[in-house]
Amino acid sequence: MQRSVLPMAVLISLICSPAALAQTAQFTEANRAVQISEARQANAALMHHYTWTSRTEILDQGQVKDTRIEMVNYNPFGQLQRSLINDSSAPLPFGFLRRAIAEQEKQKMEIYLIGLRGLLDQYTLPTTGKVLDFMTSARPMGPDASGLFSMAGNNVVFPGDSLTLWVNGMTRHVARVQVNTTFQGDPVQLSATFSTLPSGLNYMAYAEATVPNKQLSVQVQNFNYMRPN
Repeated sequence: MQRSVLPMAVLISLICSPAALAQTAQFTEANRAVQISEARQANAALMHHYTWTSRTEILDQGQVKDTRIEMVNYNPFGQLQRSLINDSSAPLPFGFLRRAIAEQEKQKMEIYLIGLRGLLDQYTLPTTGKVLDFMTSARPMGPDASGLFSMAGNNVVFPGDSLTLWVNGMTRHVARVQVNTTFQGDPVQLSATFSTLPSGLNYMAYAEATVPNKQLSVQVQNFNYMRPN
C-alpha cells in the first residue's frame, strides 16, 4: 500500500504545480475566447433576420448640426442596407451640411462623416472578420466587479490601433467597446455600449466616434428591433 502512495503524491504535485496550473488557465482563457467568438458569429446570423431603426447625429463643437434616421436591415445577399426615413420629426439634411459651407466642402464633409461611421461599423458590427480573429486569439481577463471579462489588443483593424472589449461572462455577449484608431490621418476615439433583447439578440445600442482635431463627433443609436414574420 505504501508503494502506491508515492506515485500518487507525485502525480498530484505535478497536476498542481505552477506550470500545470498556468497551462490550465491558458487553456481556459483560450476556450473562453473561442466561446465568445462563436457566440458573436451566432448573433450575427440572428441579426440578419431583424430590421431596426438607426439614428445618427453629427455634432460640431458639441452642438448637434445634422440628424439622419434610417431603417436598417440585411438584404438577401447578406449586405447591410439603409433606407432613409424622411419625416417632419427628423428633417435631413439641415445645419452646416446645407447652409454654412460651400457645396464642394459639404460633399467632402459628407464623405468624411459617412466614412467615419463606416469606421465605427468595422469595430462594432458582429460580422467584422478581423474583430472575430482578435477575439479568438485574445486572452480574456477578469471578471471585474460587474462580472465582465475584458479583452485588449493592438493592430486589430488598422496598424497602430487599440481595441478593448468587455464581455458578459455568462452570455458571452459584448457589453462595451473602446477603440483608439486613426481615420484619414486624424486620431479617432470610438466607444459603444450593447444591449440584449429577450430573444437573445445582442446589438449595439449606442456608439460615438470622436475626432478631437476637428471637434467633430458622430453619435449612433440603434433601436426598435423587429423580426418580420
